[in-house]
Amino acid sequence: MATVELRFSALPEHVRTARLVAAAVARRAGVDEAVLDEVRLAVGEACSRAVGLHQSAGVTAPVRVALIEEEKQFSIEVGDEVAHADTSSGDGSAPGSPGADAPDADGEDDMGLAVISGLVDDVEVSAGPEGGLIKMSWPTATATLLP
Repeated sequence: MATVELRFSALPEHVRTARLVAAAVARRAGVDEAVLDEVRLAVGEACSRAVGLHQSAGVTAPVRVALIEEEKQFSIEVGDEVAHADTSSGDGSAPGSPGADAPDADGEDDMGLAVISGLVDDVEVSAGPEGGLIKMSWPTATATLLP
């Protein structure tokens, strides 16, 4: 299992770099070429969401991105350092999640999560006192070739 980790200042101009790196690592991991645009868009949405949360909350910690290559799947985890109220469902899908005290109260947060859910079949959203995490996974070529 190979992992590439990125940490970048919560500035919108760094989101493009995260998208490019994610697409390059996904390609190398064996993600189907037809899916790479979805990977780029999903990473862009997740990173933009994390940047927005950091900026709204005045958090100076970097946004974290982990690109994880496994035998049959490729996963991306985007984490923020913004404390969230603990969600009862744990999946971040409740209205107003990841918590009532989330800095982004104008609905953009929910819209970004909806876009990600539309792009990625396997997505998990979690939030807690240490921050939020969006984990997205795609099958690799070895997963589609093996029975």
